[in-house]
Parts: sequence; structure tokens; C-alpha cells
Amino acid sequence: MKRMKGILLCFALMLIVAGSAFAQADKLVTIEMWYGAAITEAGPPPDDWVVYKILREKLGIDLKITAEPSNENDQDVKILAAAAANQLPDIFMVRRDPWQVLIKQGLVAPVDDMYPLMPHRAPNHFTPDSIAFTTIRGKSYGFAFPGSLQKNEGLVIRKDWLDKLGLKMPTNLDELYDVCYAFTFKDPDGNGKNDTYGYGAFVELYDQEQYLGRRFEPIMGAFGVAGTWNMTAANFGLNAKKPEFFEALQFVRKMVENKVIDPDWPSLKKDDFRAAWKQGKFGVMREQMAALAAAANYAPFDKNFPNGEWTALPPPKGPSGKSSVGVYDMNYRIYAVSTKAAKAGKKEAIARLLDYMATDEGYKLIGWGIEGVNYSIDANGNISDKGVPEDTKFSSPKGQTVTQLRNMVFYNSEMELISRYPYFKTANGRTMGPLLYLKTFQSFPWTNVTGSGTIKPHPNNADLKRYINQGVQEFVLGKRPLTKENFAAFVAQMDKLGAAEWEKTARREMEEAGYLQ
Repeated sequence: MKRMKGILLCFALMLIVAGSAFAQADKLVTIEMWYGAAITEAGPPPDDWVVYKILREKLGIDLKITAEPSNENDQDVKILAAAAANQLPDIFMVRRDPWQVLIKQGLVAPVDDMYPLMPHRAPNHFTPDSIAFTTIRGKSYGFAFPGSLQKNEGLVIRKDWLDKLGLKMPTNLDELYDVCYAFTFKDPDGNGKNDTYGYGAFVELYDQEQYLGRRFEPIMGAFGVAGTWNMTAANFGLNAKKPEFFEALQFVRKMVENKVIDPDWPSLKKDDFRAAWKQGKFGVMREQMAALAAAANYAPFDKNFPNGEWTALPPPKGPSGKSSVGVYDMNYRIYAVSTKAAKAGKKEAIARLLDYMATDEGYKLIGWGIEGVNYSIDANGNISDKGVPEDTKFSSPKGQTVTQLRNMVFYNSEMELISRYPYFKTANGRTMGPLLYLKTFQSFPWTNVTGSGTIKPHPNNADLKRYINQGVQEFVLGKRPLTKENFAAFVAQMDKLGAAEWEKTARREMEEAGYLQ
């Protein structure tokens, strides 16, 4: 962490002398780059792409680019074959597994000395998390570029129901339970019918979110057991084996037994779940920002309940004060610099290239193209494809060719997000849109499990997962008595099926990859 703080301090100092980074080199430096195309079915930038001309004239760089295969396995084969022939390009996108192989072979250069050369890119791309992602044994071996939008889900609550019943926003599990009880039994919608529930969910399982799945993560997080794996060095392992997991199941069992959760949750599908909240069936849930508040998705709820209001709810604190919306995995794209390029003295030129991409000019040219040709600026100063030629706007097939490198500049900025998630007005005139929720969701506590998605499945994976997930559901549904003795027996059988062996193997993998926190 001290090393990262030192790097970030260098960024700040370099801002003072940023202009020198763009001084034209004495001679043209050729940089060969393999990139991940933003739109795999679209072609590469044209030969007369304006960015090529700017790089040559302003930065002294002759850029040669090649799109990598869209299939991940084909990407790996191409890169490893080039490595075997000592023909790696100067800079290239690489998945983590082959990247680690190249590091061991000495074919990827450390880039710690390049970070301070990129003051424009530093504020939005180089964070302690991103630097840690490419740091192995104290050295950074590549640049981590932001991937898909993270932390875009959150717990939300019907504020109009709270107001109707004179209740305060819950802050801990006990208060959450009391609110859910009131939402179930005190007619929060005032229709005189017993047709509401406090909490809504369905079983949504992913590799990193097993057991009860994503919709229950704010409850599991209150006990410190969000996600499939605990990714800390001190307590690594399957969360389902932790004593705190037993306590979390006790709380969910209480919700089920006392009928404050929609009883259909074990059988609901995603579409059923979303139809239910739009029909006013429950008052607390975890939901994705666009599924909740994009114009088309919000419209049915708005029609049914024009005065209804979902507000973001901080995840409740558990018995020891812990809280978490759930897990997140920083899905970065790695761009590595070859040792061959470093030996050829190309590091400084590569840094100039990456930093130019992050300037206002480079960001817009690579992200959207040329103003008036590929995009326009609306009255609010936002990027738009209105008022430009239909065949060249950035969303057209031709326009997509000049934005093929946008994954190297995009970082989910306000400008990017507004173009993807516009605001709109509700039936009663309120401003609504996904971005009203995103920043709040992202500000809540989350559990970082970066790396857990790369853990190799157990050889008996299907049987083991089925045993664990089925057992967890049986406990909370009351089909199996939730006692300490039964839970201990459940964990012991997990180990017999291979859980303990899996944990040991996974720990070695995660330690070698530098993922444990």
C-alpha cells in the first residue's frame, strides 16, 4: 500500500509538468498494439483515422494496431504462440492466466516506472485497486483498465410505505425485520387487503454468489459471509462453512417462518420477481439500477403506483456491526508491455500513447469519434448521436469502426453513463433514472472478491454445489431443522464431498495469483 501511495503521489507531482509528456520525440517510434475490439463484428479503424495522424504529428508515434480474436481461447493461443516465437507486440491485451505464464517466462515488463508518466490517465484509471490487480510480488506487470460497471445493484425500500406507516429507515437487521413485519401485516398500501410482504427475492445463483444467491446478499453481508468465498488471507475459504453463516441462516429462517418474505421466492424466476415488485407485492428488495429505474422498466410500476417511491437503503448492520450490499469482482482488462518493447526503449512512448488517450481530445476521439460527424453535444453538454449523419454516427456500423479502442479510454464517467442511462419524468413529474441510484449504491459497503471467479471448479463440482445449495435452502425453509448439530453435520459432509480439498487447492491458486487481501 505504501508503494501505491508513492505512485499516486508521483501522479500528482507529474500533473505540474504534464505538458512535457507530449513533446514530440526526435524520431518516429513505431508501437505495435494488439487490442480488444469494442464491437467484434465491426471492422478496424480506417487507414485515414484521424488518431493516427495526431499520434504521428503530436507524439512522434506510428501506431500499428491489430484486433485480437473475440474468443478468449483463441486470444490465449495467439498470445502464447507469439510468446513462444519471441514475437509479442509492444503492448497487448491479455487474460490473467496467460499473463501469469508470460510473467514467469520473463516476457512481460514491470511498468511501475510508467505510471508517473501518465498524469491525465492517473485520476480515472489508476487506483490502489487497479494497481493491486496487476501487482505480483511487489511489482506491477501491466495496466488494469476498468471493465463492466460494478456495484450497480443495491437494496431499495418503498419509502411511500414507510411514510404511510410512520416508520423510519431501518439501519440494522432487527430494524429491517420489524419493517418487513409491518410491510407484511399492517397494510402499507392501504388497499384493505392482506396482499403484501416485507422482503422480495428469488434464487439467482452465480459462481461467486452461491447458496441463497444474489438477492439475499445484503443479509449475508451483515454477518460477514457475502459471496461464495471469503477472499481474505486470514479467513480464506467457503463461506458456507463459517460459523457466521449459520447465524445468517437463522435470520433468514426467521423471516421465512414468520412469513415476512414473499413465500414464492424459492420458485420465482427473474421475470416473475420483477413483475411482482411492479405490482406492489413487496417493499424491500435488492435490484439492479436499470432494471429498477430505466424508463421502460419503471413504466409499469409508475402506472400502477404514480406516488410510489423506491429509495436506496444502506445494507443493514449485523450483530458485530458488519454490512455489505454483496460481492464485487473488479473485472479489469489487462494491457501488458512486452519485455522486448522495454528493452527497445519504448516504455516512454507507450506511456505517451496511453496518456494521450485519456486527455479530453483523445477520450472523445477514441470514445465517440469526431464531433459533428460521429456525435453531437446536446443542450445539457452530454454526448448524443442526434443531428449527425445517420451513416456515420457513433452507433452506426461505420461509426463503430472509429470507436473500436473505446474500452481503453472508457471508465464509466458521467458522460458515458448519461448517454447510456438517460433521465426521464415519472407520471407525477419526478425526475427518474438509473443514475439516481448508481452513485448511492456504489457508496455503500461492498465485499471485494476479485479473483474468486478464477477459482477452478472442484472435480466433483456439480454434486458438491447441488449438495450445498439444496442443503442451505432446506435449512431456511424448515425442511431440515436448523440446529448447531445439524449444521456441523452438514459441513462435515461437505468436506467428505471434497470441500476441504477444494479450499486447499483454491488457496494455493489465489496466493500464487496475488489475489488474497
